[in-house]
Amino acid sequence: MEIYLDNSATTRVYPEVAALINKIMLEDYGNPSSAHFKGLQAETYVKTARKQLATALKVKEKEILFTSGGTESDNLAIIGAARANHRAGKHIVTTRVEHPAVLKTFEYLEKEGFETDYLGVDEMGRISLDELKSKLRSDTILVSIMHTNNEVGSVQPIAEAGQLIKSVNLGTLFHVDAVQGFGKAEIYPSKMHIDMLSISGHKIHGPKGIGVLYVGEKVKLQPISYGGGQQDGMRSGTLNVPGIAGIGLAAEMINGNLSDKRNRLYDLKAFFLQEISAAEGIKVNGCKHNEDGSYAVTETAPHIINISVNGLRSEVMLHALEDKGIYVSAGSACSSHSKHESSTLKAMGATAEEMDGALRISMSEDTTKEELAETIAAIREIKDKFGRFVRR
Repeated sequence: MEIYLDNSATTRVYPEVAALINKIMLEDYGNPSSAHFKGLQAETYVKTARKQLATALKVKEKEILFTSGGTESDNLAIIGAARANHRAGKHIVTTRVEHPAVLKTFEYLEKEGFETDYLGVDEMGRISLDELKSKLRSDTILVSIMHTNNEVGSVQPIAEAGQLIKSVNLGTLFHVDAVQGFGKAEIYPSKMHIDMLSISGHKIHGPKGIGVLYVGEKVKLQPISYGGGQQDGMRSGTLNVPGIAGIGLAAEMINGNLSDKRNRLYDLKAFFLQEISAAEGIKVNGCKHNEDGSYAVTETAPHIINISVNGLRSEVMLHALEDKGIYVSAGSACSSHSKHESSTLKAMGATAEEMDGALRISMSEDTTKEELAETIAAIREIKDKFGRFVRR
């Protein structure tokens, strides 16, 4: 039996989404820029998807921009905003626990002369609003903070941060990477003072290679690619109609009965953490205890779990679980296959041994309690069997 628990890396496409994509690729395959019927047919799919995304976020349809994925959305938001607003200042702010699509982009902007301040986090992976306030200046043009951390599942106080940013400097733009948060939490840009927001299709049971960038209608943004002028010149290139239709339908489906789905995932997460932490030498990362001893799962993302197995390298555990048909991750799957130190766990104060033995288990709405119970048993068995290979 296959147990897939790497949904933060990618999700299985909804069958309905796959069927829609298949139909468009084989039957309704026109270019939406064409003036004939096939083109108009394709354009209708794009308009429908734009409406579906706008409805999910409670924004205007014209504020939805389609990209190739979360990385491009982050790049366009950050570079585009920095270049378009550099006359107002060259100071930008982010956190030390962002996805590489954000951190590497900020590093790039530093080479262009922008000054960056990086916010630290506590042991739960959350920023301090007081530190954020201390970093904001009159020349701060952009703040970028992820909604949900892709490695440990910490959730940032986005609404409070947005309100704070605008109270200090109304002109400072606020970008949120919501790749892991969208479809798991209610995220409404206008209510949370968010100017730009990134979404990725393959994290919400949609196809790979498609993303969304919400851009508030008053946001000044400069394109970072040029061509035929599609999407009002903000992102040129022939529109990926199958992908666009797919992410639109996936967004509509994943947000249906969202509260019930989220509560079910929280129940599963609480079960997993309570059971796995009973085993000796296993540390839970990014989730604290309530006063009654239970885990405060509702203060975190419902679908992401991060644990460290003492004395056992994560790669050993990962491949041993794979042999049993259980698929998890040793961390983020978005930094190629190279071994790298987790900037998130490091910022949270984890030891070298804890980082070396870290595993990420990430669920979807299809995950069952039985699958988690089998995974817990497998982790315990593997730990007992391979525990002699202790990191020196």
